[in-house]
Amino acid sequence: MPTKLQFRVVHVSGQDDSYRAAELNNHSPLTKGWQSSRFCLYPQDIVIQLGKRSRLCKIQILSHQFLIATKIEFYVGDVPDGVPLSLDTARYTRLGYVSLSDNEKTGYKARELKSVHVDAVGVYLKLNIHKNHVNKFNLYNQVGVIAINVIGDPLTKSYDPTDPEYLLDVSDNRIDKDPALDGYLNRPDYISPLDDLAFDMYQDPEIAQIIRRLERKKQEAVLQERYDYAKRLKHAIAELQKVGEKLGKMEVEKRQAVENEDYDKAKVKKLQMDEYRLHIYKDLNLPDLLETTGSRHPHPINFDSERQATPPRLVDIHRSPRSPPLTPPKYDERPLPITHRQPSPKPDLEPDPDPDPDSSQRRAYDERPLPIHKPPPVVEEEIEPEPEMAAGEPEPMTEKDIRDASSAIDVFGHPLVSKAYSKTWSYREDSLLAVYKQTQALPSSTPKEDAKAMMRAAIFLAKRAIDDKVYAVFKAALQLEKMILTDYVPKHKIPRQETISAVEKTIPNLLHKSGDTAVRNRDDTKKFIQDLSNFPEVRPTNVVPHECVKLFKPNMAPRLAQSRLEIVETLYKDLGLSTSGLNVDNLMPFCVEALNHNAGEVREVSERIIKNLYREVGAPVKDFLPPDDEKTRKNTLWRQLFEYFDKVDGKPSKSDQKKQRAEDEARKHAEIEALQKQLQQLKDMASGKAPIDQSMVKGAKKGAGGPAKSKGKPKSKVLAKTSEEDNMSIANMEKVCIFCGERNEGFNDEGLDLHYWKNCPMLKRCANCKQVVEIASLTDHLLSECESKAMFSKCPRCSEAILKEEYDQHVQEKACNPAKAAMNHCPLCHQDISNGEDGWKEHLMGQSGCKQNPRRLLALNKQPAQSRLPAPKSRVPTKTNKTGRR
Repeated sequence: MPTKLQFRVVHVSGQDDSYRAAELNNHSPLTKGWQSSRFCLYPQDIVIQLGKRSRLCKIQILSHQFLIATKIEFYVGDVPDGVPLSLDTARYTRLGYVSLSDNEKTGYKARELKSVHVDAVGVYLKLNIHKNHVNKFNLYNQVGVIAINVIGDPLTKSYDPTDPEYLLDVSDNRIDKDPALDGYLNRPDYISPLDDLAFDMYQDPEIAQIIRRLERKKQEAVLQERYDYAKRLKHAIAELQKVGEKLGKMEVEKRQAVENEDYDKAKVKKLQMDEYRLHIYKDLNLPDLLETTGSRHPHPINFDSERQATPPRLVDIHRSPRSPPLTPPKYDERPLPITHRQPSPKPDLEPDPDPDPDSSQRRAYDERPLPIHKPPPVVEEEIEPEPEMAAGEPEPMTEKDIRDASSAIDVFGHPLVSKAYSKTWSYREDSLLAVYKQTQALPSSTPKEDAKAMMRAAIFLAKRAIDDKVYAVFKAALQLEKMILTDYVPKHKIPRQETISAVEKTIPNLLHKSGDTAVRNRDDTKKFIQDLSNFPEVRPTNVVPHECVKLFKPNMAPRLAQSRLEIVETLYKDLGLSTSGLNVDNLMPFCVEALNHNAGEVREVSERIIKNLYREVGAPVKDFLPPDDEKTRKNTLWRQLFEYFDKVDGKPSKSDQKKQRAEDEARKHAEIEALQKQLQQLKDMASGKAPIDQSMVKGAKKGAGGPAKSKGKPKSKVLAKTSEEDNMSIANMEKVCIFCGERNEGFNDEGLDLHYWKNCPMLKRCANCKQVVEIASLTDHLLSECESKAMFSKCPRCSEAILKEEYDQHVQEKACNPAKAAMNHCPLCHQDISNGEDGWKEHLMGQSGCKQNPRRLLALNKQPAQSRLPAPKSRVPTKTNKTGRR
């Protein structure tokens, strides 16, 4: 079973004097790691030597938060049998490399952990570290590695993967495989969480060693079938892991106090740690658990999960001798990358995921984050002591606190306000309850100025208590504010401006609390803000919606930003847009700003709000979004939004339109090919190159304007006239313009080309490329076929091709006629016309048709109406070259 391998750094190409490579030999919360020298040459090399020749299974690298290398290559070094062990005799094999993120998204505050699975044998491991990512914090172009961890199996003889008898070193007395064991103890590739880099980087070193001893005891107990003892050990390990994390954080705080020369604080931290450590050892009865007395069956230890012991407060460790519950600190939990073992010796080069760093759910050690320059900040929820611990007087207020709370002291007195500032949570709760009773009992006959002064003082204390970490104090603050705004304000007829001021003072604190790490705090806050917006005295002011839709920075914490958007979404659903203070003008800028957030869950809520708004108000929503064009739709987010808008409007999506155009084009080409084939067959029959086909002759007669009439005539006469009629039919069809239907005896090949070039009212010469195109397809030609198509952009309103130099002004003026989905849109007169080819013909050729088509009047004056034939549905290609040839 792979275990953590001991190693030491034996070579480094360069190092900073304050961050030497020897730091990498040990793992602890105080590890500073290695940094290269300033303005060094790249690549930099670090070589570590393992305690024994080993088979490497996993390599872990913890990078610095802003001194980040672009790439790290891994080499394993081995020495042949019989050759002295030294760096000079080692032969290295390249395993592969990993790329590191530039860390810009996290603001250079998080560290990246790379876990790489390998399969290689050797005694040396070399890291080839390439040049750094450039950022404003890395002033000297350095790279840094905080920790290295190697996991594998020591070997006792030459390694041959084909030899089933190669031996692993069991000198560390690890437990042999046993059929009685199940689960991870029988898995040869199992890696214990205690060997993971995250464990030592979080844990107090002394606690970490005790946990490892207890883990061995637990495995032995399983082998001996002492399952009750194993269960106690399992619970003790879980409790000690929490204690070790707490002590690790306190050790970092003590070290920082020493560096800042704050020796009083360092002394207090040391006393707290010593007393906390001893108290835990005594509470867990470690000698019995470790069986240091030789007993095989230690005394029963009560690990009942319902035990509710109260710890000494870290701010005053001498306040109570009561036992502390081992409450886990709430770390900024970011899971480590979990890479699957590869059969190849190359490491897994996939980048680590970037999940939510604010998850409050405790994870397994394989999914735990690593600290930056110290363990991640712990949200220390103040321990709630028993009632008798709150006996006595609260500690004196500082001069600064007295100045800040002077107005509240004038109203409620110094003793009550001093409780509100106490370090004991029960005093703070009692002060809020006392304020609640005094304000509620104030007679309605009290002068208005006195009533307003008491309200301001109560809101001041409530505002401060909203940020309290203790849930009971926070709930008392919400109850106090609710009573003031629902009962106190109408009872004393407080002016509206005072009510607005009270809400404006507390709403920022409430919005910040909505992003709290504790789920119940978030839920209670969001529910209270929703209720607050509906209080009878608050709703007419619209102050809550106005405060909630204020823009926030794109780098706001994801959890806080998501809660803010969820609050706005709830307010929009409950209050609507009529008289709520919410409207398109303040909702859309707020949502568009949220779309720029780097967290997907934040953007998702923003999209929901925008979609609901579009369903309600429609087009005005688009005024706050980028123009709906091909460039914008290349972005997945905007494309999905605009496709949703099209769906709401009943328009086909862009993909559906593109598919329909392709199908229409294919059908048109097929019809053209069929018509040309039919014309060629008729020509061949007329010239005698092919036998006469009566069915085609009849079809040609119908196309020329009349059915074949052979009824009542002798058969010989019909056959005698067949050739002549065929020639007439072909001639008639060749004399007809297939676009406008005009028939002219002069329409030979050159005559038709001249007609297309100058006279056909259904066609137009492109002013840019001089090709002749159908007016119906002029817009598509300018956008996709014309030699000058790069000069045009499509207007999202009228759908016409607009010169790019005039595009911005055209879109801003909004003076064009909007194109309707079920109608044609004329590019000449910009009017909507009937759908289909008949609509185009009527518009471009009719008496009251397009006024911007100069060929229309020429065509009407040139021939009488009866000389025109209906144009066939199948037509030749929609454009000709500059000479008029199709």
